[in-house]
Amino acid sequence: MKALCFDHFGGPEVLYYGDVPTPVCKPGEIMVEMKAIGLNFADVYRRKGNYHLKGTPPFIAGYEGAGVIVNANGSDVYKIGDRVAFADVPFANAELVKVPENHIIPLPDYISFDTAAALLLQGLTAHYLATDSHSVKENETVLIHAAAGGVGQLLTQICKLKGAKVIGLTSTIEKTEIAKKTGCNDVVLYTEDWKTKILSLTNGKGADVAYDSVGSTLQDSFAATRDTGHVVFYGMSGGDPAPVDPRMLMDTSKTLTGGDLWSYLTSKEERIKRSAQLFEWINSGAIKLDEPARFKLSEGAKAHQYLESRKSTGKILLIP
Repeated sequence: MKALCFDHFGGPEVLYYGDVPTPVCKPGEIMVEMKAIGLNFADVYRRKGNYHLKGTPPFIAGYEGAGVIVNANGSDVYKIGDRVAFADVPFANAELVKVPENHIIPLPDYISFDTAAALLLQGLTAHYLATDSHSVKENETVLIHAAAGGVGQLLTQICKLKGAKVIGLTSTIEKTEIAKKTGCNDVVLYTEDWKTKILSLTNGKGADVAYDSVGSTLQDSFAATRDTGHVVFYGMSGGDPAPVDPRMLMDTSKTLTGGDLWSYLTSKEERIKRSAQLFEWINSGAIKLDEPARFKLSEGAKAHQYLESRKSTGKILLIP
């Protein structure tokens, strides 16, 4: 079968589209023919060597996608032809992926392959951020980094559903318009003195919670958050954060929470329950997705370049 591979760590140029052995399903695993694959910054981190990868080269990144079961492997629940998706299965950047049955997420008829691949990983991330890392409450002020990005847009919409006021941070005027369209009450540019601007927007107090996916901005997020406020750190698109001084946390009564989706997708029931909530919101129109950017799986290097250019504002899909 064909897959998007890399043999050593580096820039997008290390990626190539080549032949790899077809995976063999063990008991409890199901073979899925991929129809759409989600690209995420985690794939960039893996390509660069920032995240651990199992096995030996050729490496295959990707953890999210949707497709059709082509080998149910004796399952009592699923059959050949079922439309399914997953958000936490390795080696997804391939034509065929073996998926543990407990990681399978059934797709309702009204959810397309593209929608599932564009929604699940980022949507499940936004879901745990707004419900578990910090339970967003009505009338809270929420600061969201990269508000025009995939997680940012979904997190904004979920926070608005919960009755919060959202201040978004973006890097360009174009992204500002996207963040406003998504539901941000106010949008501030990174090129501005954004800490001062956010304090002004909150009458000098700061946000109740800041969701920081940039990493290098973590200290600034604390500065823009009120005393007794909360900072949730869940990504490093801008580089590693500086160490946090515990004395600062004590003096301001602020809290820091780390966020990682894999800590919450711990069972079949959790995966299906959280996904079902997202599907319901999509079906009702409570949350909306921008049209994703599509690249052929064979054009994976171009897709990675586009993601790292920070020009993307929504999801990027790889199509086998």
